[in-house]
Amino acid sequence: MKICTTIEEMRAASRVLRRERGRLGFVPTMGALHEGHLSLVRAAKSSCDVVAASIFVNPKQFGPNEDFASYPRTFDRDQSLLQNEGVDLLFAPRVEEMYPPGAEAWVTVEALSNKLDGRSRPGHFRGVTTVVAKLFHIVEPDAAFFGQKDAVQIAILRRMVRDLNFPVEIVVCPIVREPDGLAMSSRNAYLDSQQRKRALVLHRALLKAKNLADDGERNAAKLLAAAREELSSEPQVRLDYLEIVDPDSLDPVENVFPGTLVVVAALIGTTRLIDNVMLP
Repeated sequence: MKICTTIEEMRAASRVLRRERGRLGFVPTMGALHEGHLSLVRAAKSSCDVVAASIFVNPKQFGPNEDFASYPRTFDRDQSLLQNEGVDLLFAPRVEEMYPPGAEAWVTVEALSNKLDGRSRPGHFRGVTTVVAKLFHIVEPDAAFFGQKDAVQIAILRRMVRDLNFPVEIVVCPIVREPDGLAMSSRNAYLDSQQRKRALVLHRALLKAKNLADDGERNAAKLLAAAREELSSEPQVRLDYLEIVDPDSLDPVENVFPGTLVVVAALIGTTRLIDNVMLP
């Protein structure tokens, strides 16, 4: 696995691999890798000739009171995991490489970026779309792989790719969960044992709604009521949002249809977790 730390080096290496070997799949990450990330690498390997990944903790997507400084950084371990999975190329730039002094250009998907997580984390998605646009320009992948857990981010990135004519296929892979149902996340490491147990209520609430939908219930208000009832069993879990939305517009729906998303975000202690489930 070749490791590149500069834009010039990464751009040159990825172009050579695409030219010599074909379709290039890309897995952008912020490191602190877990099985969810590795599942994206495997999906990329199964459908692409070359796989590149990036590790970059992007300061532009963290708010002033968020966890940029404390975000887990485990580069040596992450590098080993990616190498073991057969990644061909790893991009690991410094902040100064991605954002040189005086950089002031942003990529913003206006309306979508202010919904759901964007309401709670102003400026977050502007940071996400800016860094992903930069990575797409540098790596020039044919396909980029993301996890369904970040459903709001996926809707925004799809819109960015469409509106700005990026020649990149966005491939969405299923959420990877712990055996007890908790969605895998690098931030799970912040949870103590009691918080870890409380966090399971997020998945239970989503399943309550999904099970009702599986049984034929189409009314979103009734599905949300069932999910809220389950969430109330853990009063120390502070709800940020619980909504049923169109997967493309992220607007609330009154009646669900195949592909509608139940999305949730909550604080367990000081740790903010997100999860979602797709309805039939």
